[in-house]
Amino acid sequence: MNFSKRKELLFAAITTSLKAGKEILEVYNSKDFEIQIKSDNSPLTIADQRAHQAIVSILDELGLPVLSEEGEHLGFEIRKNWEYCWIVDPLDGTKEFIKRNDEFTVNIALIENGTSIAGVIYVPVYKQLYFSDKELGAFRMDDIVDWSGDLDSLVVHSIALPLSQDRKSIRVVGSRSHMNQETKDFISKLQEEHDNVELISKGSSLKLCMIAEGEADVYPRYAPTMEWDIAAGHAIVSASGGKVLHLNSDDEISYNKEDLLNSWFICKREY
Repeated sequence: MNFSKRKELLFAAITTSLKAGKEILEVYNSKDFEIQIKSDNSPLTIADQRAHQAIVSILDELGLPVLSEEGEHLGFEIRKNWEYCWIVDPLDGTKEFIKRNDEFTVNIALIENGTSIAGVIYVPVYKQLYFSDKELGAFRMDDIVDWSGDLDSLVVHSIALPLSQDRKSIRVVGSRSHMNQETKDFISKLQEEHDNVELISKGSSLKLCMIAEGEADVYPRYAPTMEWDIAAGHAIVSASGGKVLHLNSDDEISYNKEDLLNSWFICKREY
């Protein structure tokens, strides 16, 4: 797939994420929303479902298969033949959504032979858009709910990532919902090796966004995630100069695997 085609698909994913964000906020700003429990004990709201429908209604028209958390998951015998596909989490951070702490996102990734090559993360409450392509780079656009221009004009008005940093500390970002003993041990070891280590807690894929920005240096994940939780963030991190590696390995996490569950991983920049 050439760069021009990828740009076209990236822009479609961006506009799709903004549309999904509007659907989510309509539910979020309502007085109440129904919560269901899925078979894996994770929560589901009408916002997840409305965002999913908004996304697939557009992406389905672009000719590439869509693997969404809230959609049908075809067997690997079919998926293994996909050279390209979308991996989507219509509402990443449903627990944060339910807690009403604003830290939830829309995640859309473009996958090429198992590698996440372009990503979009939209944060509806903050009106922040993160997007990337492996050649174009990684960017953040603030205060955006719609866009009437094209991708090139969006890039011009956005902030290139990573941001310049002027701090002496090593900053670790961790999950609000999954702080376990392995993570605590990782942080303790880092504190033994470095004088100044800070810990920040964030929900959803915002942790990956912080690595892409350079606002955090390392995100250790010693807990289960699915491919749609991190695929978009992985593309943005990679385009900003970071990595998402299998734990204790130099191999990057891959996607559209037979098992859609990720291994434990570490997302990091040089520090």
